[in-house]
Amino acid sequence: MSEYMLELRDIHKVFNRGTINEKTALCGLNLNLNAGDFVTIIGGNGAGKSTMLNAIAGVWPVDGGQIVIGGNDVTKLPEHKRAVFLGRVFQDPMTGTAATMSIEENLALASRRGKHKTLRWGVTKQEKELYRQKLSELDLGLEDRLSSKVGLLSGGQRQAITLLMAAFQNPDLLLLDEHTAALDPKTAAKVLEISDKIVEKNKLTALMVTHNMKDAITHGNRLIMMHEGHVIYDVSGEEKKALHVSDLLKRFEEASGGHFANDRMMLAN
Repeated sequence: MSEYMLELRDIHKVFNRGTINEKTALCGLNLNLNAGDFVTIIGGNGAGKSTMLNAIAGVWPVDGGQIVIGGNDVTKLPEHKRAVFLGRVFQDPMTGTAATMSIEENLALASRRGKHKTLRWGVTKQEKELYRQKLSELDLGLEDRLSSKVGLLSGGQRQAITLLMAAFQNPDLLLLDEHTAALDPKTAAKVLEISDKIVEKNKLTALMVTHNMKDAITHGNRLIMMHEGHVIYDVSGEEKKALHVSDLLKRFEEASGGHFANDRMMLAN
């Protein structure tokens, strides 16, 4: 059994190989996560951040290397078979929930995933109690709105429910792909606070891609910076807590040289 919750070993991915649009997205990427690590990921456009999350999730096969989740080699597994190990929240709050279904129906889908149960018999009283309890922990007043259609909720509320759904079965790994980027700053801060709470309470291992350096420093116990498809900086613990945005900008500037100007505003927000 592997000592790590996630191992990425020498991962390579090239898109449109052999064409004029050929792009190397991941280039010898190596990364190990211990159980309980909450890693924030930063880097400029095209650094490979979302590509790495897609590689882990099995959105497409990698060209080389090995992906191990919770001791299971998933490199050759299709996306739907990897889903049992993973929870994922995307940038778009509309992606993770079914708008025409109620809050309780959405949560029931998540809690019954992989258990061959449908919603045919409705949501039991016991399940409702569990959902109410979990929703009350979000502190958004949603515990009293179990039968509300999710499509009527705000983006922040939907993203909070998506987080709850992604973490429902305590996945080996939670992937957060710029999950607050589409939200206003106040709502984003609330969703990040909920993310922290859910990761901590369920002792999850998580990877969070963000464009916001301040958030990357504030959240999680470890921070990695990516550039041109691999990790160029990896910091954790007290050293991470002591970081300032200026330190990260300097580090990024050193790594990317002339490519930096375009990314500067985006990274420092």
